[in-house]
Order: sequence, then C-alpha cells, then structure tokens
Amino acid sequence: MEECFNVADIYGEDVFSDSVMRDRLPKNVYRELHKAMDEGGELNPLVADEIAEAMKQWAIEKGATHYTHWFQPLTGTTAEKHDSFLASTGEDGRVLMELSGRNLIKGESDASSFPSGGLRATFEARGYTAWDMTSPAFVRRDAAGATLCIPTAFCSYNGEALDFKTPLLRSMDAINRQSLRLLRLFGNTTSKKVRPYVGPEQEYFLVDKTTFHKRRDLVYTGRTLFGAMPPKGQELDDHYYGSLRTRVASFMKDVNRQLWRLGVPAKTQHNEVAPAQHELAVIYENASLAVDNNHLVMQTLKRVASWHNMRCLLHEKPFAGVNGSGKHNNWSLQTDDGINLLDPGKTPHENDQFLLVLSCILKAVDEHADLLRESAADPGNDHRLGANEAPPAVISVFLGDQLEDLVMQLIRTGAATRSIRGGKLVTGASTLPDFSKDATDRNRTSPFAFTGNKFEFRMVGSKDSIAAPNIVLDTIVAEAFSDACDELEKAEDFDRALQELIRRYLTQHQRIIFNGNGYSEDWVKEAEQRGLPNLPSMVDAIPALVTDRSVSMFEKFGVFSRSELESRVEIKYENYANIIHIEAMTMVDMASKSIIPAIVHWTGSLAGTIRDLESIGADTKVHRQLLDESGTLLTQTSEALQELIRLIRSEEKMPEGRKKAVFCHREICPAMETLRRPVDRLEMIVDKEMWPMPSYGDLLFEL
Repeated sequence: MEECFNVADIYGEDVFSDSVMRDRLPKNVYRELHKAMDEGGELNPLVADEIAEAMKQWAIEKGATHYTHWFQPLTGTTAEKHDSFLASTGEDGRVLMELSGRNLIKGESDASSFPSGGLRATFEARGYTAWDMTSPAFVRRDAAGATLCIPTAFCSYNGEALDFKTPLLRSMDAINRQSLRLLRLFGNTTSKKVRPYVGPEQEYFLVDKTTFHKRRDLVYTGRTLFGAMPPKGQELDDHYYGSLRTRVASFMKDVNRQLWRLGVPAKTQHNEVAPAQHELAVIYENASLAVDNNHLVMQTLKRVASWHNMRCLLHEKPFAGVNGSGKHNNWSLQTDDGINLLDPGKTPHENDQFLLVLSCILKAVDEHADLLRESAADPGNDHRLGANEAPPAVISVFLGDQLEDLVMQLIRTGAATRSIRGGKLVTGASTLPDFSKDATDRNRTSPFAFTGNKFEFRMVGSKDSIAAPNIVLDTIVAEAFSDACDELEKAEDFDRALQELIRRYLTQHQRIIFNGNGYSEDWVKEAEQRGLPNLPSMVDAIPALVTDRSVSMFEKFGVFSRSELESRVEIKYENYANIIHIEAMTMVDMASKSIIPAIVHWTGSLAGTIRDLESIGADTKVHRQLLDESGTLLTQTSEALQELIRLIRSEEKMPEGRKKAVFCHREICPAMETLRRPVDRLEMIVDKEMWPMPSYGDLLFEL
C-alpha cells in the first residue's frame, strides 16, 4: 500500500529554522542572533555558546552523531569535514557531547589543498570556515548517518575568499546598500533591507545504473565522448511534458520528500525536451539560501537516483544530437517589507521607480555583457550555448512588446504615455473560457529575458553553482544604481533629472535589447554590427574577469580584490585544461582498449565470412563493400587516435595557464571531434553484439 504523508508535516523538519530557534533559544539570545543577521557584527561568545548548545541538542534528537562546516570551495561543489559531538568521557564512563560557540562560528581547513589560484602556497595550509548565520543549519541523512551541516564561508589565513559564498554575501551587501539609496530617492523610508531573490530551474538526465557503468566516458567525464544517434531522438517532441514513467515518477517522489525535509521548496517537476531529460524548479528564496539549496538539489538528485538503480547526469551536454541541460537563474530584488523592485505594476509607464530600475539594469548588462557571459562559462557549456536549445553566446536582453514599446516612447519623446495591455485570449470553443493573457510573449532564445517581475538568466550550466552569475548580477546592478544615485542625489530638480537620466540610459544602451530569434545567424551578424561581444568558448570569456573595468568595479564595492580575481582566472584556465585532458585521455583509453579491438575483431569475422561464401561461389559484393568501408573508417580512427595522442603529449609538457587552456581548446578539442566522427560511423556498421559499449538508444530509452 502506498505510504501517505502530508507535506506540511514534514516540510523543514530537518532544518534548524527560525521557528525552531525561536522555540529553543532564550528570547535575549534569539534577539542578539537576529540583530547580528540583520545588521552584521560579531556574536557575544556567551550568546554563541547558547546557540551552539541548542543546535547540538536539536541535532542529537534528530539522530546526528557528527557536525560539519559545509562550504563551497572553488571546485564548484561542496566540501565538508565531519567531527563527532564526542568531547570526552566522564569519571562514570559516560560520554560527553559538545558543540561550543567557538566551533560553531569558526572551523579550520587545509586551504592549500583546495583551488586557490596562487593565493595559498603548498606550505601555507591554514584556512578558515566561518558560520553564515543567514543560511540555516540542517541535518542531512545519508549512508554516513545523520550529520548536522552548518553552512559556512571559506577564506584563507589572510582573509582572501577561497569560495563562492564569501563574494556572494559581499555582493548582496553591495546591492542592498545601493538599492536603499535608490528607494530613498523616491521617499521610501520604511524598507530597511533589499535582497536579491533567486529561483533556479534545474535540468538533468536519468540513465540506468548498469548501462551507465558500461560507458567509461560517462563514468570518467559525465558525458558521452562517442555515440551515434538512435533512429528516434526528440524530433516528435513527445517527451516534453509527457506522462512520467513509473520509475521516474517514483524517483521524483523520493526527491521531493528528501528536499522538503531539508526545507528546499521544490515546486515544479516535468519531462524536458530530450529523451531521459527532466527538470525540477524551486520557489524563490534570497540568493544566499537559493545557492545553498541548489547544491542540495543537485546532491539529492544524485543520491536518490542511486536508490532507484539510476544515475543522474548533470553535465551540460551528456549526449550529442539532443538538447543539453541548463539552469535558468530567475533573479529579482525585494525589500524586507515585500516590495519587488522589478514589478512594473499595471501601468508601468507611470511607475518612475520601475523605469529607473529597468534602465539601470539595461546599462549594467550592456556595460558588463562580457562579465555576465563569463559567469556562465564552463567547458560543458561550450557544447551547449549557441545550439538550438540554449541562448547564444551573445548577451542580449528580451523585454517583450510592452516594455520595448515603453522604451521606444521614452527614447523618442522623453516620456511614456501608455502601456500595452494583454487583452483577451479567445479559445473559440464554447466549453472553454476566454481569459486574460499577458501583455507580452516569452522568448526562449534570449539569454537575459524579462518575465513579468524578474529577469531570467538562461545561460547557466546545469552542474554549475549559481553563485557566480548572481555575484555578477548583484555587483553590476549595484554599480548602475550607484551611478544613478550619485547623479540624482545632487539634482536640484529631481523629477526633471530623473526623466533625463532614464532617457539617456535607455538611448545609450538600447543596443542590448533584442526581442527576435537569438538562434539565427542574422542575429550574430547584427550583434557584431551593434558592437556586442561574442565569446563562444570558456577560454574566450575568462579574460573578462580581470579587465581594468571589472577589477575597478569589484574593488569599489568590496566584492573581489584584484588578487582574488587573478586567482580565479588561474583556477579557471587550469580547470578547463584539466577537464579537456581527462576527456581526451578517456577517448584514447576507450579507442585503444575497446573500440579498435572490437572493430578489428568484427572486420576479421567479416573477412572470414567472405572467404567462406566465395569458396561456395556466393555473391560477396555487399560484404566487401562493408569491409572496405570499415577498413577505411578504421584507418581514419587509428590516424586520428595517433594525432590525439601526439597533441596530448605536447599539452602535458606545457605549464598551467592561458596558453595551455587555449591549446586544449584550439587543438585538442578539434582532434577529439576528428576521432569521434569515424567511430560514430562505425557504430552504425559493426554488429551490435560486438560493439563494446551501450548505444545512445540503450541509454536514452531504457528507463
């Protein structure tokens, strides 16, 4: 019998939430904690001790035996070191359990063992984790038992950020300060805080575990490096929003239950476009919590998939020929008293505050398009961006008919007098209701699209942390708000200065607005004429981090120092080269040990069949054609393999850095494609029983 449960009964049960703290902490301690969370500053050690004791006791009641500082190093994943609550034993032999305020607030890790980009030498080991009070602790249950996870930031002994959380929190401080300045211009004295809110959509693939482990490319790299398309892919669009298969539905049920217990507001689930592809989306949360929760989503997807004898693939392009996976980052700004700065209202032409916010965001995206593109740069994303499934590598902004019409009114005359309304949608069927429709359509080809009361940044890769794009969005918009406030705060006639500034910003930055088909070649040409940057690969995008303009902005708002940016550039180049190297070596391994021997065995068998048939006078024309084609393709495979090996040896001798990454991109990646082409063709010829690995059809349609 199917187990029944009430979502409200389990939601957040494993989270040391605000309500739990209110119930378990003395009132004065609870107030001190909230003061530190809202205003910043250090906690009194005695207060920290009381919080730690309450958190420990709560976690032990949940079955926890260990605690960990859970942080997000520059590996792009999370990291943790587990300590038991065991402190010592008393004279009576009973164990003493302890979590001190000091251990709650600060931990220590080996900073030189995580990517630091030169900020830490090998012999300089000390790094610190610091409790992020804005993100609640939680108990995670897995094969290790129950563990109290304390979200933390991670920095070096000298204070440099070695993680994603620290600069994210800095960027949130920056956008808060500048947003409040902007609100004060319009007479708002009640809002005390402005936070970026984020709702990420997570795409992923599911494949059978047994089949997965027969593909060394999937095991080592997360994507298929060889593979011919099956007769059916996504041409019929029948998988998108289709009925969930039983095995997948059971998996999703367990994912939801795990996430709800952790207080992750999983909301939407459905089949995506490609076979075996799916999506999960959550309700909006403040950006810091959204980043933490998205990591929990990815980890939960992988863990629960293993329970169901499946594997979850988060690579951006696990299969050639079908859609890859992304992560739409829905971003907005909201005050502590519920005002959404990106809500245009019913008459946006009369909403001067919204029009100023909009013009500032357009300015920010136009001036820092290269930086925004870099925030989504990833080796896996290089296979996805620009294909007919994801936004192109050119940044542009989709506003829709209503806002584009407002922008043109303001540019032409300096004033907007009307707003396009949505009207009625007439279905034409007597049994169906007519209903109001939105004032504008959507554009799935746009990288940065306005969608009602938020912007949707659609470039982010499926396995990447959403911290990087949100750090950039917060900071570039904070800069635009700051520039506008610097000017408007000095104005003698505020209303006149406001209208002139909005018109000037829109006029200067209207080139970033594009409502058409972002997939078309015409748009790429037009974007070049407009002067918009086109950065098709990760190695093209990385330099945007350390331009004078970027460094100046990040340092001005205290988000990154120059040394922190330079370290990230070094890490990214090294990471890119390492990933391509692993993929290339995996191809060499598979081709040398499995594919070529299988082809040789098959051609030998075919040659023997030809001899037997010819001995009895049978026609072997077709057999010889197959043998000739296979022989030609085998020769091409062997030659391509030797060339790839030669390039790998050259790459291995090169020092880490940009030169090596560029070599991998320009030389090794094309050589990998050259090796793949004849192998994929051979897969369509060689007897399936002799082919050494499962096919795309086996992977995509087995569940």
